[in-house]
Amino acid sequence: MNTSIHTENLTRKFGEFVAVDRVNISVGSGEIFGFLGPNGAGKTTVIRMLCGLLKPTAGKATVAGFDVYTQSELIKQNIGYMSQKFSLYDDLSVGENFEFYAGVYGLGAGEIAEKRREILGRFGLEAYGSAVTRDLPLGFKQRLALGCAVLHEPRILFLDEPTSGVDPKARREFWKTIHDTAAGGTTVFVTTHYMEEAEYCHRVSIIDGGVIVALDTPGRLKESHGKESVQDVFVDIVGSD
Repeated sequence: MNTSIHTENLTRKFGEFVAVDRVNISVGSGEIFGFLGPNGAGKTTVIRMLCGLLKPTAGKATVAGFDVYTQSELIKQNIGYMSQKFSLYDDLSVGENFEFYAGVYGLGAGEIAEKRREILGRFGLEAYGSAVTRDLPLGFKQRLALGCAVLHEPRILFLDEPTSGVDPKARREFWKTIHDTAAGGTTVFVTTHYMEEAEYCHRVSIIDGGVIVALDTPGRLKESHGKESVQDVFVDIVGSD
């Protein structure tokens, strides 16, 4: 399996505060990698470094084979990113959002039309192409955001709590889409506060206080801790707060 993301003792300090402390992870192509941790644990800081938005204080990291210190622009060209806060344009239609982001990614007019058809169909949005985005249910807004994040066929997709506030049925449908995306070879690096979603990941890491305190498949984590769910493992490791 090819490696999409690799870090060695990745560290980030803010003054004297160590936000991320010698993180070592390796994520393979097509893997769904869950990144769990309590609020303030360092998850977002790690993602910002991996996306080329924040320089590490120490350590090494490559994303899609590019160095986070010297090749951040190449990293940005090879990744997609979706945040927990819906970040598309509410006053544009679904189709107009696709066309805008396709243009940002440098797709030509012919490619944009083709991609619009493909993505609308793939994400179940065919009937909503002319709908104003603000009128969509939240679950469909999240599908739209994911569709825009993969328009340029990124090798790696970063999802930062992508189903926050989405109802359980829509979350299950969204995760089916994530698995379909990974099956096509895209690496998915995802954070979530819904512990049942961690069960859908190929592997799960838990970060606490800037330190990776667990990393394995959901099954092996449950077995090694003698627990029935990843949520019970999480509470066992970091506490119930």
